Amino acid sequence: MTHLNYLEPGIRKLVSQFIESGRPSARKQSMQERRQGYLSTIDLAGEAVSVWNIFEQTIEGIRLRIYKPSEKINLPVMVYYHGGCFVSGDFETHDRQLRQLANLGSALVIAVDYRLAPEHVYPAAHDDAVKAAYIVREQALSWGGNPDNITIAGDSAGGHLALVTCLRLKKQGHWMPKRQVLIYPMLDAKGTSNSYKKFGDDYVITRDALLSGFEAYLSNLPPDNSEASPLYRDDFEGLPETHIITAEFDPLVDEGEALYHRLLESGVEAQCRRYLGVNHGFFQLAGISKASRKMIQDVASIVFN
Repeated sequence: MTHLNYLEPGIRKLVSQFIESGRPSARKQSMQERRQGYLSTIDLAGEAVSVWNIFEQTIEGIRLRIYKPSEKINLPVMVYYHGGCFVSGDFETHDRQLRQLANLGSALVIAVDYRLAPEHVYPAAHDDAVKAAYIVREQALSWGGNPDNITIAGDSAGGHLALVTCLRLKKQGHWMPKRQVLIYPMLDAKGTSNSYKKFGDDYVITRDALLSGFEAYLSNLPPDNSEASPLYRDDFEGLPETHIITAEFDPLVDEGEALYHRLLESGVEAQCRRYLGVNHGFFQLAGISKASRKMIQDVASIVFN
């Protein structure tokens, strides 16, 4: 049952339109249609606020977009991996949100253009994410950032990449970020949680959208592989301070909160905040959602601390 009256008004309208249109399945769309559909939602993220300097660089084959909020140096740094179920999303889908984060957090925010499926399958996105983290650490000082105050962050598939990047960095032992911020991360490639059943059909970003993205990216990798479904790993001990954000009407809410408990059991300093009245993807919806605007402020305050 869809709890329409429990949704924020702007999101209620989106969900109602989705249901009335017959709950179109992502599996029946071409990848080009999925990508274009994502781009078509950009205006829902609100206005593109002005940022002191925005520039792009390609280093070692990784394209980065850097948001610098002021001429100051020694700024906090955020490496950001966009969402899109591993098959869509790019600089443009997340531009307005990252402008806000840079300004509100007085932080150097770096968006990473990692390779997408099905053109590039596992481990392409994972490898790009880790490579980008090293590049940002090497370049941060020259861009005005503090290489000892790096936050690794991302939403949805990007939240998955942020977590696995931190786990790989921990294993490699060269350096660790100061913290990670995981915004409704995709953590279980099988989609076994109860919230997948409760919220998997009606709330725009559906079970089909999430699992078909996993399938396209993982290719022949089994879904129970530790990098496919990092929720079930047992090597969380030693991860940096972690902030998890979940959404009330999200197929992923249970697994995000399960990760929070697993981190606590492993001795990781962790916090988890569930935002009510919203669905998966609400980070993109600051133009119509109070919770989205509040969440962007909250993430900025985490980075600025």
